[in-house]
Amino acid sequence: METFIIQGGVPLSGEIEVRGSKNATFPLMAATILTTQDCVIENVPRIEDIFRMVEIFQGMGAVVEWEGERTLRISTKNLDPARIDRKLVSRLRGSVLLIGPLLARFGRVSFPHPGGCIIGSRPIDTHLDAFSQLGVRVTPTEEGYDLEKTGDDRDREVVLGEFSVTATENILLFASALNGCTTIKIADVDYQNQEIASCLREMGAEISQQEPHSFTIQGKKELGGFRRRLAYDPIEAGTFIVLAAAVKGRITVHNVETRFLDLFLKKMRDFGVNMEIIPSENGTSSVKVTPSSSLHMDKIESRVYPGISSDLQSALGVLATQAQGSTLLFDTLYSGRLRYLEELNKMGAEIYVADPHRAIINGPTQLHGSKLGSYDLRGGMAVVIASLIAKGQSEIDNIYQIDRGYERIEERLQGIGADIKRMKSEA
Repeated sequence: METFIIQGGVPLSGEIEVRGSKNATFPLMAATILTTQDCVIENVPRIEDIFRMVEIFQGMGAVVEWEGERTLRISTKNLDPARIDRKLVSRLRGSVLLIGPLLARFGRVSFPHPGGCIIGSRPIDTHLDAFSQLGVRVTPTEEGYDLEKTGDDRDREVVLGEFSVTATENILLFASALNGCTTIKIADVDYQNQEIASCLREMGAEISQQEPHSFTIQGKKELGGFRRRLAYDPIEAGTFIVLAAAVKGRITVHNVETRFLDLFLKKMRDFGVNMEIIPSENGTSSVKVTPSSSLHMDKIESRVYPGISSDLQSALGVLATQAQGSTLLFDTLYSGRLRYLEELNKMGAEIYVADPHRAIINGPTQLHGSKLGSYDLRGGMAVVIASLIAKGQSEIDNIYQIDRGYERIEERLQGIGADIKRMKSEA
């Protein structure tokens, strides 16, 4: 097992680059199942969750090759879903996106319960209900579910039971390979779904966004291959901007997809963060953060897009420990997202958890180094930020959770002056 050793309170400055979007990589990889032609995905982040997804594909007989450092070429021509590694699937939440394309191509699929971060109840009932609305027979099994496509490809309407990012992706993938027209209502329209909708259009499906939360898909039985460059990760960008504000550094964050961060950036300014947004030649922006004299954060509320993402709530919770007065933290989506607050209290924060979704954070407080854990991907990164602003040394365990979503984060933080080391633990 590996740990991070961080000496806090070190001044940070310089430049840091955002990598490709983790959460947009999964649906694009899943889309390759819908065609027998080669597909190429560029700007892929080299992180543990992507490596596991590659292993799942290779286990089913797909040919997956790295062309250069960040480009994947995938051929699923000889894919065999019966060879799926059920143990790996049960560890990776993103694997749930394989259901739609496997079902569309092969007509049936046996799938175990997918894994992922421990951030509260995350059943796939919304997915299963949506497939049922499209005439799919769903049979629960001891290990997961058997799904079988039935009936014709007549026009259908799906009303999702909640704003689910991955359920929307799954139905977009499934419907794109069906004849007939499918309408998804109560659809999530965050960056991942805008990315996969654009990719599926490139493959030959006709997809339009009719209302703020509705997609209409005219599918096509034979979809072509694609070559696509991933958008940069808006969650990583937001995390680095929060980090820069929390450490009171002079830090420029490059490759920021501001089009997906409108409300987040407004709130950061409202909180008192000094930022300058500079357009870049590649169509993104650079965000230059300089020290703020005073922060006031009365409320942090995570909502479905275009609200502030729940994936940014943990980093913002750390920033709230450095703000003047009380901040209400309200995560409306996940009941386990606030577990990282226990680690902040170990460090000297004054935080009162009201219930699994709400907490009051009083600040500013001086945080102190401690021995800490990483319960989940985003909470783990929040603890890293807290350790950077703390007085003294911190040791963070279970950093695999952080590696799942942030590529060699210690090396990138060292580039802006952080005293952070990756160490092998004795456990």
